Amino acid sequence: MASSRLAAPRGAPSCRPDPRPVLARPNRLTRGAEYKAVVRRGRRCAATHTVTYVNSSAAETTPRFGFIVSRQVGSAVVRNTVRRRLKAVCAESLPAVAPGNDIVIRALPGAATASFADLRAEVNRCLSRRAA
Repeated sequence: MASSRLAAPRGAPSCRPDPRPVLARPNRLTRGAEYKAVVRRGRRCAATHTVTYVNSSAAETTPRFGFIVSRQVGSAVVRNTVRRRLKAVCAESLPAVAPGNDIVIRALPGAATASFADLRAEVNRCLSRRAA
């Protein structure tokens, strides 16, 4: 017996590249021990909406970024929005960061209401002071 519903043909996925900058896997911190080492041993730069920790090493590896956005920032939707904004800012500033730096950015509760421009200015200021 044939189905009475006609299936719509599926289109090919879009071939256009995603215009948003993205952090590749080699540029991300992935393990909890790595986050802990950067936060404990790294130099700290505090701003209104973020706290940035930078741990430099002698190794000539690509800079790596990690993000901490706690529940105090807001709901899951708000936390993910803040994290995506921080990732975009870091992807933009990746060429200016010196090799061998591990960076963790902790979002403070005020980051939920901060504009993208404010977050960009804060992160760029801290990265230029600590990781350039």
